[in-house]
Amino acid sequence: MSATVLDGKVVARVVLDEVRTRVAALAEAGEGVTLATILVGDDPASATYVRSKRRRAAEVGIRSVHHALDAGVTQEEVVGLIRSLSSDPGIHGILLQLPLPGGLDDQAATQQIHPSKDVDGLHPTNLGMIVLDRSVLAPCTPSGCLRILDHYRVPVRGANVVVVGRSFLVGRPLALLLATRGIDATVTIAHSRTRALPEVTRRADILVVAVGRAEMISSEHVRPGAVVIDVGINRTDSGRLVGDVDFEDVARVAGAITPVPGGVGPMTVAMLMRNTVIAAENRIRGA
Repeated sequence: MSATVLDGKVVARVVLDEVRTRVAALAEAGEGVTLATILVGDDPASATYVRSKRRRAAEVGIRSVHHALDAGVTQEEVVGLIRSLSSDPGIHGILLQLPLPGGLDDQAATQQIHPSKDVDGLHPTNLGMIVLDRSVLAPCTPSGCLRILDHYRVPVRGANVVVVGRSFLVGRPLALLLATRGIDATVTIAHSRTRALPEVTRRADILVVAVGRAEMISSEHVRPGAVVIDVGINRTDSGRLVGDVDFEDVARVAGAITPVPGGVGPMTVAMLMRNTVIAAENRIRGA
């Protein structure tokens, strides 16, 4: 393996240290920071993710208030809770763990979170602010990818970036963020149905993969020396966690690459904590 490994755990620790300092400054001024978490149903993976986020919150001094709802709740009950938390001045951020159980509408529920408390950055208002180059609470995974690039001093301005994946969670907002003023990348969005995909991805100085297919990207997709950011996380039949990139194969030709696990994953939680303290600071300032 010749590629430099871009360790997301290292970058996440830096971000969390920054958040801890900002939370402490608010505490000294008599202001606490509170994150409300909502988990609907008993999906083990979702429960694990929420526990992890609450642990990180505690580590940086953010208080979390958890709401566990039965899988049989109605859309109206979920919306009622979200509206109540949105109007509560003691709550600074709201995290609705997705996906919701079958029969409930993820997007309709997310839209009920007040944009100023949308620490996942998924409300249409916050996504629209990216288009206007005015994003404050940006989606956590895309902003985590950018922070990795910044931490490892990967040149982005003027770079050719190919994002493989077009979801509203990662691919689309990341492409917009990369193209904003001040970042100034030249961005192509590709996906699993792009014709001659290897020809497209080999043009990339930076290749970001968020398509949700285990080890879909091989060395034939990567220009020698390119930087590869693997957003995917998939579990194989044997229980092994792998990304959307064949790590061992691609690492032979890439200049740098994020691992799975330990790459983008830790950054998503770290940026969630960052968004939470930003939301608290904005509320205290009356922004």
